[in-house]
Amino acid sequence: MQIRTAHGLALILSVASLGAVQGPARAESAPTRAAMPHPVVVGPKKKAARHKPYQVGTASWYGSYFDGKPTASGEPFNMYDLTAAHPTLPLGSWVRVTNLRNGRTVVVRVNDRGPIVPGRIIDLSYTAARVLKFNAQGLQQVRLDLVPPQTVEMARAVAE
Repeated sequence: MQIRTAHGLALILSVASLGAVQGPARAESAPTRAAMPHPVVVGPKKKAARHKPYQVGTASWYGSYFDGKPTASGEPFNMYDLTAAHPTLPLGSWVRVTNLRNGRTVVVRVNDRGPIVPGRIIDLSYTAARVLKFNAQGLQQVRLDLVPPQTVEMARAVAE
């Protein structure tokens, strides 16, 4: 019987204490609207745009063996340029490549066709692989996002 009484008193005290935490019950004891600071209305919060990736898959890189050899665009391959080979994107396209393991990104220009190995979606130059920090591994899971040419031109103008 004493245990039931103790439980009942504990329940009553916890309910009573919850009521005390809620604040004043009378309207005149609450601060008036004029005394409250006015909120600054900026507009609806916009979430960061989450675009669907163009492609997600395995990337590889190529370097010194191909250095100086002609690419599909006709220019010689330079392993130190930020370029890439893609099977279908138009030559001259710009692509943001994101390493899904570490989040690093690089923007490259498509100037060649490839990869030749099935299951890979893009071949990057040695320097692009270094920027993404996967040149030691050789292969990495990446995300590809198309970059509009206007964005690249604006970035060049700002850099000059």
